[in-house]
Amino acid sequence: MKRIFLVEDDLEIAKNLMRLLHAEGFGVVHAPTQRAAASLLAGNPFDLALVDISLPDGNGFAVCTEIKQAQDIPVIFLTASGDEASVVTGLNMGADDYITKPFRPRELIARIGNALRKSGRAPSAFQLYGLWADTASGIVKKDGKEVFLSALEYRLLLVFLNNPHRILTRDQLIDELWDAAGEFVNNNTLTVYIKRLREKIEEDPANPQIIRTVRGTGYRLGGGDVSE
Repeated sequence: MKRIFLVEDDLEIAKNLMRLLHAEGFGVVHAPTQRAAASLLAGNPFDLALVDISLPDGNGFAVCTEIKQAQDIPVIFLTASGDEASVVTGLNMGADDYITKPFRPRELIARIGNALRKSGRAPSAFQLYGLWADTASGIVKKDGKEVFLSALEYRLLLVFLNNPHRILTRDQLIDELWDAAGEFVNNNTLTVYIKRLREKIEEDPANPQIIRTVRGTGYRLGGGDVSE
């Protein structure tokens, strides 16, 4: 289980984030202040840190520095301030990414997954039913032969690979594709892209094993675990 260090002074936000992260299979340790964060760093190995920039007894920039000195892990800033100065300061302090509040839960989970993969703390290559996908290089192969996907087809595949144990509703998938496409995506568009993707990656698109339909709910990835 990947362990996330959450540094957030708003207890309601922290509670909701912990609920979300636990549902995604992460372990979470929460610190509400800079002082608490410093004490929890000692003897607690983490895989990634989510750090609010505004803290009651300091700021997230100082916490980021302390984390980076203690452990070589990715840091994602949570900030209500989207101004360029804060973003640049955070990145210059060694942060790996930032996300501005309010944010979509799925976007945060995707950012966490990307940061873990870049740091080598999560697999970048996946195998399932003869399908092989390397998210670091963007290469997808079926039975050893490269498969060429459009940007939206690849994004759709990534959503499933990043959520191997979840049933994804059509609305959730539409939200993800909307973010990636920057254009209008509706139910008909999703149906078309599911069909196209299955035609490219399934052995038998009429009897899909990789992207399975959960009748009345949505879709899920395969039948078992995705392996490295």
